[in-house]
Amino acid sequence: MSTKPALIISHRCHAVFGAELTAAVARLKLPHEVAALPEDKDARLSDADVARGEIAFYSQDLNPTHGRQFFSAVRKGPNMKWIHVFNIGVDHPIYTEMQERGVRVTTSAGTTAQPISQTAITGMLMLSRGFPFWIKSQAERRWQQVRLQDSPADLPGQTVLVYGMGSIGAEFARLAKALGMHVIGVRRTPQLARKANDPVDEMHTPDQIDKLLPRAQWLMLCSPLTSETRKLMNAQRLALLPKGAHVLNVSRGEVIDEAAMIESLKGGHLAGAYLDVFEQEPLPAESALWDLPNVIITPHNSTSSRGNERRVFDCFTRILEQWANKQSPLTNEVLRTG
Repeated sequence: MSTKPALIISHRCHAVFGAELTAAVARLKLPHEVAALPEDKDARLSDADVARGEIAFYSQDLNPTHGRQFFSAVRKGPNMKWIHVFNIGVDHPIYTEMQERGVRVTTSAGTTAQPISQTAITGMLMLSRGFPFWIKSQAERRWQQVRLQDSPADLPGQTVLVYGMGSIGAEFARLAKALGMHVIGVRRTPQLARKANDPVDEMHTPDQIDKLLPRAQWLMLCSPLTSETRKLMNAQRLALLPKGAHVLNVSRGEVIDEAAMIESLKGGHLAGAYLDVFEQEPLPAESALWDLPNVIITPHNSTSSRGNERRVFDCFTRILEQWANKQSPLTNEVLRTG
């Protein structure tokens, strides 16, 4: 039985990238041995392998079916030192729990910026061009053209407020600029308020949000969920948007007061919304959002792309090299606050 420290990965990750990862471990002169989780989601890693575990890679194929299997191993592992996760948001309590034990946590921030931004831009274009009307007509087999007086406004020249200028927000802003929109970015870190390569016309900090909302025909939410952003867009702030504005949310459902948003959509103050995230997931069948004609829903799936698996694995191996070189902090490391 091996006594080497273990690097724990999924069964699929081992099948696809196992040889490549083993070669990387050898090249970096790490003492670790790659250990694969069982293919059966109800099976568990052996107690011996759990005890050897020091590094664990939570890849997307583990979610949601094998999540319990993975976190059972890392929670029980007395020698766990570092977890890398495929996702960007780490607001789940499990990550705080691991950090409190001294386990370092890194994310794959940046790896899915393109597919998420492209999905959000698609949602915006569908709403701006009136696709919900045409899709409904197609479902009803009706040849129904948009009347001149109901034609949508041109998108170039409209203002989009991007709340959260991380990798997703920056890529969305770049695409919006290419469409001729006026882009206002909001970034919480004062010292990074504006960088030379930011694809925005203006950059502001979150304390200016109430002044910025009345200027935005489009509100793009792509910030992490924190104590500051939870219910950030409440009824009062949604009312600050001009009548006819649209909301795009790829952040977390809890960033918006969902009930207030539904009322605003029903009442006509908000003209529409593209939503990938919700307060409760899966979105309950009885939610009014399903039936609103001016709402486009994706099931927390805007990241979907065949290229993600390779991008996330490459991100992990780059940070693995930093780990081997004892770099601190690691790229995309989630630093504890408070």
